[in-house]
Amino acid sequence: MSGSDNIVAATAARICADLADPQTVNAARDAKWMEPLWHALREAGLTLAWMPETLGGAGASLADGFAIIGVAGAYALPVPLAETLLAGWLMARAGMPASPAAMTVAPVRPKDRIELGADGRLKGRAAAVPFASMADYIVVLAKSGAKNVVAVVIRSQCAVSKDTGLGGDPSDLVNFDGVKPIDSAPCPIDQGDLMLMGAVTRSAQIAGALEAVLAMSVRYANERVAFERPIGKFQAVQQNLARLAGETAAALTAASSAADTLLRGDKLDDALMLEAAAAKVRCGEAAAEGAAIAHQVHGAIGFTKEHVLHRFTLRMLGWRDDFGSESYWAEKLGNMVAQRGNASFWPLVASR
Repeated sequence: MSGSDNIVAATAARICADLADPQTVNAARDAKWMEPLWHALREAGLTLAWMPETLGGAGASLADGFAIIGVAGAYALPVPLAETLLAGWLMARAGMPASPAAMTVAPVRPKDRIELGADGRLKGRAAAVPFASMADYIVVLAKSGAKNVVAVVIRSQCAVSKDTGLGGDPSDLVNFDGVKPIDSAPCPIDQGDLMLMGAVTRSAQIAGALEAVLAMSVRYANERVAFERPIGKFQAVQQNLARLAGETAAALTAASSAADTLLRGDKLDDALMLEAAAAKVRCGEAAAEGAAIAHQVHGAIGFTKEHVLHRFTLRMLGWRDDFGSESYWAEKLGNMVAQRGNASFWPLVASR
């Protein structure tokens, strides 16, 4: 990690520690605490890190953005920080100016399709759009004939059917039929590229959340006393913590490797497909296994609403489905390998 990454991550962590402590957020009875958090994130330039300065953004690198996303995962932030970063990245690819407002992106499911008609209006629906009902704008990747187009729409002009994901955050069905974008521009990337970028983003969030869950579990095991000694002294608990540490390390490695590959070139080639698919699959598996282990270590208290563990584990499990599930990416990866042939598979893997 570079010095720039460390500074950006430290800034994000300091803001989150001050304004989004998980215990405080868990005890909050309304959403008033979100406004000062979002204001601080925006003033620090973190929400538009992936927008160049020429377009009104912070001009940070992809590495800086992924450092921010890792911190967002480590605090299980219930605000659209990762989604606004992704929206800014998508707008930047189309050369569109930045917006300081909260944003999200659509579609997030591989099979959803949105079109921009000749009349300048959108057609189509997108399921499970994260934070759609909280966002001011939705940045849509649509098809206009044979071209890919980025369209920015005002959320209030869309028909939003509110729903929540596993972690309790908005995960809404959005109907874009008849909505006229306030801005649109051709874009050189397609929906596959967006799914790939989103998959790496969610992988980074899962890895960050697993780090927090591991620290939480180790701390609890050292504090909880049973039979006159900390439960962390029992071999069975130690084995579980070692397994959780292994899952966390695997997720961090996979997510970091995928992010590093993106840094070296954001074209959708076989190497990037391998890294992104492997990261989403491995981080998804780590989320499921890690959540189960953490709750086993914590016992009954970990399942209560008053304990913060669920804020992390449920969000990790929910992020598995965004931008393609494990099965989706495993199938994509398998098809890619099959098309290349067995003679090309080992050189591809060995080159990583």
